[in-house]
This record gives sequence, C-alpha cells and structure tokens, in this order.
Amino acid sequence: MAYFDLLLQKCTSLTQIKQIQAHLIITGLFQFSPSRTKLLELCAISVSGSLDYAGEIFRRIDNPVTNDWNAIIRGLAQSNEPRQALTCYQSMYRRPNKPDALTCSFTLKACARVLAILEAKQIHSQLVRFGFQADVLLVTTLLDVYAKSGDLDHAQYLFDDMSRRDIAAWNALISGMAQGNRPSDALALFHRMRVEGLKPNEVTVLGALSACAQLGASRKGETVHGFVREEQLDMNVQVCNAVIDMYAKCGSIDKAFDVFNGMRCARSLVSWNTIIMALAMHGRGSQALELFSQMRHAQVKPDAVTYLAALCACNHAGLVADGLRLFNSLLESGLTPNVKHYGTLVDLLGRGGQLEEAYQIITSMPMVPDVVLWQTLLGASKTYGNVEMAERASRALVEMGSNSDGDFVLLSNVYAAHQRWDDVGRIREAMRNREVKKVPGFSFIEVGGVIHKFVNGDQTHLNWREIYRKLDEISFKIKAYGYMPKTSFVLHDIGEEEKENALSYHSEKLAVAFGLISIDDGTPIQVNKNLRICGDCHVVIKLISKISDREIVVRDRARFHHFKNGFCSCGDYW
Repeated sequence: MAYFDLLLQKCTSLTQIKQIQAHLIITGLFQFSPSRTKLLELCAISVSGSLDYAGEIFRRIDNPVTNDWNAIIRGLAQSNEPRQALTCYQSMYRRPNKPDALTCSFTLKACARVLAILEAKQIHSQLVRFGFQADVLLVTTLLDVYAKSGDLDHAQYLFDDMSRRDIAAWNALISGMAQGNRPSDALALFHRMRVEGLKPNEVTVLGALSACAQLGASRKGETVHGFVREEQLDMNVQVCNAVIDMYAKCGSIDKAFDVFNGMRCARSLVSWNTIIMALAMHGRGSQALELFSQMRHAQVKPDAVTYLAALCACNHAGLVADGLRLFNSLLESGLTPNVKHYGTLVDLLGRGGQLEEAYQIITSMPMVPDVVLWQTLLGASKTYGNVEMAERASRALVEMGSNSDGDFVLLSNVYAAHQRWDDVGRIREAMRNREVKKVPGFSFIEVGGVIHKFVNGDQTHLNWREIYRKLDEISFKIKAYGYMPKTSFVLHDIGEEEKENALSYHSEKLAVAFGLISIDDGTPIQVNKNLRICGDCHVVIKLISKISDREIVVRDRARFHHFKNGFCSCGDYW
C-alpha cells in the first residue's frame, strides 16, 4: 500500500493516473478503500482536467464510503460547476453513508460560491442534528455562506453564538457586512476586533476599507490606512489597490494618487485600472488619459476594464473627440467591446449634445441594447430638453418592460421643463397605476466619526433648527452674488414662492449646512448623495464654497464634485 501511495503522490498527468488505476484493478486493491479514495482525490483535486475522469471512477464504485463522497464533492465544489457538489451531497444524504464534518464543509464552500442560501440552511439544520456545531471551522464556513448571501442576521447570530472565534470568522462577518447593507457595523466590528486583542490581516482590512469606501468615511479610512502602514500590509498589492479605491471614493483623489505613486509592491493591472477610474470619477479626464498612456509605455497591456475606465474619463470631462478615438483604439486592439463600453460611448455623445449620433450607436450595436442604454439616452434628452428623443427612448423602455421610477421621472421632467403639465399628469397617473414610487433622495455626512443622514425638508435631526438658520443666512448672502433660485428644477405646477421653498431644503444643502456648523474652518466638507445632485444645489454649493472659503466635496450617484472658490471640478458638466 505504501508503494502505491508513493506512486500516487508523484502523479502529474491523467495518463499516469490511469496506469496506477489499472494496477489497482489487476491486483484487486481497487476495492480497498484507502487506495481508491486517494486515487479519487488525485483526480478530483490535484491533477488538472481529470475531474470528469474522477466522476467516471466514482460511478463504478458499488458502495462508496464517506471519504469517496468527500473526494468527489470537494472536487466539484472547487470546479467551474460548484452547484453539482450540492446535487452530489443530496444523493449522498439518501445513502447509508452519512455526511461527516468534512462533507458538510466542502458542500458549504460550494454553497458560498453559488450563494445557495436555501441549501445552506438545510445543511445548517443537519449540522445541529449531527452534533457538528462545536466544529469552529465548519461553523465559520457556514457563517461565510450566510454573509456572502446577504443573510447578515443569521451570520451575526452564528458569530455571537460561537464559543471560540478564529480570524476567519471575524473576516467572514466583516466582509459580509461591508459588501451588504451594514458597512457601519463592519467598521464597528473591525474596531471591536482590535479592542479584543486580535490582529487583523489582509482580508480584514480589505473588508474595512470597502466599508469606508461605501460610507465615504474618510477619517475612518485614514485610520485603517494607518494600521495598514504600521503592520506593513501595504506590501500586498490587493490591499494597496483597496486603499486607492477607498481614498478615491471618500473624495480624497490626491491621497489616492499619492498611494498609487508610492506603492512599495509591484503594481498590478488592477492598480492601474483603479487609479484611472478614480481620476475619471473626479473629473480629471486629461490626467487619466495621460496615465493610460504611461501604462502602455510601462509595457502593461490594457484590458477591457482599462478601456472602460479611460472612456469614463472622457465622458466625465466632456472629451468627445478623445473618447471616439479611444473607442476606435479598443476596436483595433482585438478586444471585444461589451455593452458597458457602448453605454459609456452613448453617454459621452449624449452629454455632448450629439443625441442623434447616440441614438444611431444604440440602434446599430452588435448586441441587443439593455435598459441602461435607453435610460442614458433619456437622461441626455432631459438635459437638452429634446422631447422627441425622450419619447423615443421612453417607448423603447416600455417595450422592454422597464418599470423603473427613473424612466417615468425623467420623461416627466422633460415635459415639466416645457410646462406640458397635462403630459406630466399623464406620466404620474401611469406611475400610480403601475405602483411605481420615486426613490427618495437623501444625503449623508460624517462628523466626528458619526454618519448623519438627511432627506429633503428634514426636521428630524437634533440640530435641525440651527441647520435651517444657517441655510437662511446662506440664502441671504448668496443673493448678493446674483443668485436666483432655479425653480425649473421643481417639477410641480405650483407658485414660484412654493417652488423656492421646495428648493431651499434639499438634502445636500442640509448636509452642507450641518457641515458648516459642525466641522472646523479649513477642513473640507464631504457629502454623499444617493441620486444625482440637483442643478440648483450645484449652483448654491458653488457659491457657498466661495463665501465660506471652504472646499466642499459632493459624491453623487454619477461622480464627484469638488467645489472650491465658487467653481466645481466638473466644469458644470455632469
């Protein structure tokens, strides 16, 4: 047996495996389970391209033992078709040989890859029945499935119930919360982990940096970055890329660029892509294109993501000619543009006022245009007040079965801008009939490590009276600079005074006012908004940056706006 075990360890090809299998069959040792199982493990896990053959061997075993099942399930779980591992587990469960802890672990890893939450819950109940819940590694694997699948309540329950937690358990929950809808909890958990004396590793800080990026929590991000430097985790290229992304999404593009330039490890393609996209989102189109050129001189070959980032840079900076040239370069490179590349090109042309050209791109694409493309054209039509093109895009969206609130709102905006109130009423009636509700706008700001959220006309904040007084003071001052409320952004058939009042307390204005009364002079104010910034708010915040001598950064759904000395980095192009 030891002789065959030694031979199996040295196998590197399917041909060699078949030779050893033939020996096992001839000598009658194939039915001796330890040798057979090791042969299965070799085929299923170690030797590339031999998983199918492992399946052939497995199907010829009359009475497979648990270890045989484990070998094939493990191989399937890490294959390109992990769902087959779940099918195999179900077949095993109906057989006399019951799963052991390893079987459950391998199957749960397959669940995590395909986000099979229902199957994971079934296995969870079986773990309890089998008495495996004391196995820390197994429970951690189950926790990881819940976290990745978005069932954070179950993940939290498992975590809290564990008598012992290794770093993998902390990482699973932190990553799940960061990727889910609880980034604040992810950061709290990161802090708690350090307080309890556990040292975060690369995986931990990746989750924490992701949470900071989602929240736009720059100060907390700086704290995590400080830890990364102290522990020399910045020798890991993935961590460096996450730090760049975090700073960019927190509005600190200069810090992101400094991290990129100061990387102590070799830059990867992802490093270049991340910084180019970051520059694009901050409106630094020329700098992004310069970096794209430097990348090619550094013998780093751009991929489809690189081209998309560079196209976005052209898009956000209004570089139509450069964008068209870049798209042609993409076609010539041998890479195949996908719907996102075409979508960015359509957005570029649409923002530039070339609506007919954008329409022609959509209708001549080699693939079927998706909903986003028509929504992009509809948005451009709204910007330029082109009713005919807006109606074309709207009809296409209806034909595709889109029921997004944004589709209705944009078309309604086009009609409202032309004071076609009957058509506005018709659109709103259609929204009511289809039970379509407009997504409410909100903004949030980090002050003293606490996230403060505002909605339009908000009076729930503890300091709302002080915030409103600040806005009234601002309103008085900016009128001296010739400001007149842009009431065209109020899309209701109401009087001018009511429209002015409706504009005065938009969520981004409330957040900026709170920043002015809460953040020390000279410190930039960072506001995040879930929708695109309102046109009137854009004008007002430019003036606030001038009269208060403060830099204000607003991150909206599409990009970053850096307001300074009465100007915006977008050049009023967004």
